[in-house]
Amino acid sequence: MEIAIYQVDAFTSQPFKGNPAGVCITDTALDDDLMLSIAAEMALPETAFLSLDDFRLRWFTPTVEVKLCGHGTLAVTHILQQQHNVTQGQQLVFHTLSGELVVTINDAGIDMNFPAANIDSTFTPTSALLTHLGLAETQVLSSHFFNGKALIEIENEADLLALTPNFDGLNSVSGLSAVVVTSPSTTDSIDFMSRHFGPWVGINEDPVTGAAHCGLAVFWGQKLNKTMLTGYQASLRGGKVKVELLGNDRVMLSGQAVTVLKGTMLV
Repeated sequence: MEIAIYQVDAFTSQPFKGNPAGVCITDTALDDDLMLSIAAEMALPETAFLSLDDFRLRWFTPTVEVKLCGHGTLAVTHILQQQHNVTQGQQLVFHTLSGELVVTINDAGIDMNFPAANIDSTFTPTSALLTHLGLAETQVLSSHFFNGKALIEIENEADLLALTPNFDGLNSVSGLSAVVVTSPSTTDSIDFMSRHFGPWVGINEDPVTGAAHCGLAVFWGQKLNKTMLTGYQASLRGGKVKVELLGNDRVMLSGQAVTVLKGTMLV
């Protein structure tokens, strides 16, 4: 069987920046085992699979299926625009494990209407989690939990950029799928910075994480009393995510994407 496969850099307009995603669009759904094998072969943070007959969208890391993936959704929409005659202004509705996701292509990029995260502020990080992150308790301004992820706020952008976690150690901390560390930005055009670590799902550091911004938008929107913000995820590749709090427990994530690879996978 021959399957068209693409690699797209999402949340960027430049090749080799942002977050790379595999994209596989087929007439009907592939078997779960085959999707996981393809994702493992692609060896990217996520590979997105869309079946055109029911518009069901799924995302796999090299090791597990995930319930929500922003950059994978952005990448799929980008390929639909390039290869499947989806036009500017057209609204798409994907059926996913996180419910219906409504996506619109506009002249500046792609807007994705996602569920806003519920932030649990009763979360307290363990000393082991902080140690493996390379943080002292005195550096932590606040700690929270959403969608299986720890959210840790620190004061200093320089400390955020300097983090070099012990990923094997992090993986030994139970009860998490990822940890997001965030700080204010020192750049006027950026509201907040973040980094996303997920060795629990096979991704030590995710370059730019749309799903994390469903929580970051809520957290920083409340903290800064703003409904429209810009975040920068400060991985080595880096990427900018524009977010808007829509009300009704929804958040809009906006970004751009660029195709860097297309080919045929023989399975």
